[in-house]
Amino acid sequence: MRQRAVRDQQRLDSGAVSSPKDLENLQRELTSLAKRQGDLEDVVLEVMERRESAQERVAELTERVSALQAKTDDATGRRDAATAEIDDETAKVSKDRELVVASIPADLIALYEKIRVKQAGIGAAKLYQRRCLGCQIELDIAEVNEVKAAAANQVVRHENCGRILVRTADSGI
Repeated sequence: MRQRAVRDQQRLDSGAVSSPKDLENLQRELTSLAKRQGDLEDVVLEVMERRESAQERVAELTERVSALQAKTDDATGRRDAATAEIDDETAKVSKDRELVVASIPADLIALYEKIRVKQAGIGAAKLYQRRCLGCQIELDIAEVNEVKAAAANQVVRHENCGRILVRTADSGI
């Protein structure tokens, strides 16, 4: 469009066009080209402004993504460290359990495992202040008397839930 306007202006300035009607048409075309060029330049400016705004938004979102990625990386690192710690503790507890299981009679271990399967993973529960911590039910006076009468090495089970009761100094008996 600019080339056409320059070419038309040169024709007008050179005097090569002698017909008044052709001169008038040429001047109208130059005016039309100038208006069209102004409109296109306005469109280009608007597009450039929108592009700049979009680039700013992209930069903002990129920064947010980077911040979120940093948080994710931090959380992943903490998760991995916690998982490693849990795995280490699990291995230690498993080893300790193996040592304890080795010192307990096989028939008692078999009874414990059978109860544990039936009672959602808890085969033995602490007796605390006359309450079974497995099912959270307080023993009645008859059960308390039975537990008191039982020998220290005798296996005592709770009548309500069937779990093995572990007696300690704070059992309340």
